[in-house]
Amino acid sequence: MDGFWATALLWAGALGSWLFVGTFLVDGLLRPGYRPVRHAVSALALGPRGPIQTANFLVCGAAVTAGAFVLPAALGSVLPALAVGVFGVALIASGVFPMDPMRGYPPGAPDDTPATTSRRHDLHDQDGMVVFLALPVAAVIAAVVLPATGWRWYSGITAAVLFAGFSAFGSAWERDDPRTGLIQRAVIGVGWLWLGLLFASAAG
Repeated sequence: MDGFWATALLWAGALGSWLFVGTFLVDGLLRPGYRPVRHAVSALALGPRGPIQTANFLVCGAAVTAGAFVLPAALGSVLPALAVGVFGVALIASGVFPMDPMRGYPPGAPDDTPATTSRRHDLHDQDGMVVFLALPVAAVIAAVVLPATGWRWYSGITAAVLFAGFSAFGSAWERDDPRTGLIQRAVIGVGWLWLGLLFASAAG
């Protein structure tokens, strides 16, 4: 691929990653009835303003997937690019299949977790598991294959934080911990920052 377009796709992956975080942080603070400390990021795809977060999933996922196509040449290895590509596709699917209303959002939804959930909610959960597994796997691979010592350490630390953080988020979600949203936001911030910097570094 022409160097200009390869660089453009890498920067698309970087900006898509960072804009995803900025969008849900700002929208979560401004959304009526939404409690960022408790509610998951995915809940922003519900309600009248839900299309904002749906678009956020789709745009970020598409940008990351597109960038993954040119990562092998930039990184000198296809393995981290494969994991990043899986992450991007799963993020798109997370936008296609939104979660069910629950835990008080949107306003009027039951304050607890329904005993049964819809097929689309189940698919969203499955896609989310892929998202939360593919990103730390990509970081583990990067810690092994990247030539720069600093990037190896950064990727290894990021992978450890992501595995621990996503486990903590899963546990908090199951308990409906009042800090579930806060935990998820912290972990996403770490992971998406690393991913954006990986793309930006590859773009040079």
